[in-house]
Amino acid sequence: MGAVTDDEVIRKRLLIDGDGAGDDRRINLLLKSFTKWCNSPGTPEEGFTQYQRMLGTLAQCEFSMGKTLMVYDMNLREMENYEKIYSNIEQNITSAHEKIAECKKDIQRAKRIRKNRQEYDALAKVIQQHPDRHETLKQLEALDKELQQLSHIKENVDAKLELRKKQFHVLLTTIQELQQTLENDEKSDIEDTNQESPAGNSD
Repeated sequence: MGAVTDDEVIRKRLLIDGDGAGDDRRINLLLKSFTKWCNSPGTPEEGFTQYQRMLGTLAQCEFSMGKTLMVYDMNLREMENYEKIYSNIEQNITSAHEKIAECKKDIQRAKRIRKNRQEYDALAKVIQQHPDRHETLKQLEALDKELQQLSHIKENVDAKLELRKKQFHVLLTTIQELQQTLENDEKSDIEDTNQESPAGNSD
């Protein structure tokens, strides 16, 4: 036979002993009572009474086992739920990284726009040194409009980047809180298991 892991021992122990309320002891007593009942030379009335007691003990064991299985199923569903939450968080992190990368590209674009604006300013100064002409004025007006549009684009990019930073901060805070909750749940499960094991070994 292969080595039996601690999880398998605990699982089998729980299936036999229920939630640690003495089901293992009840089963042992039930076996002893059944053996005694089979070998008892008593009256039929006494045998019937003993038979009813054994049925009652068996019903208690079945009830405890059913309750344990329900708790086990519930824990499995909780684990599946946590896995889904963890998967969603990973997807959100990936999406946040993509958005941050996009914002960095927007910043680079804004820097190029700013550089172009500086070049446009320098060009405007050169144009102003030339004689005043109608076409020159039109070009200057067009440059001013373009500069305003570029400034508006930069403001939008800055606002978008600030929003992404806030969203990413909230996301990281949520991840840390969830990890702390999972660690607390694991510690609580280990402590519960350690508390239940001595109760089962006392028999």
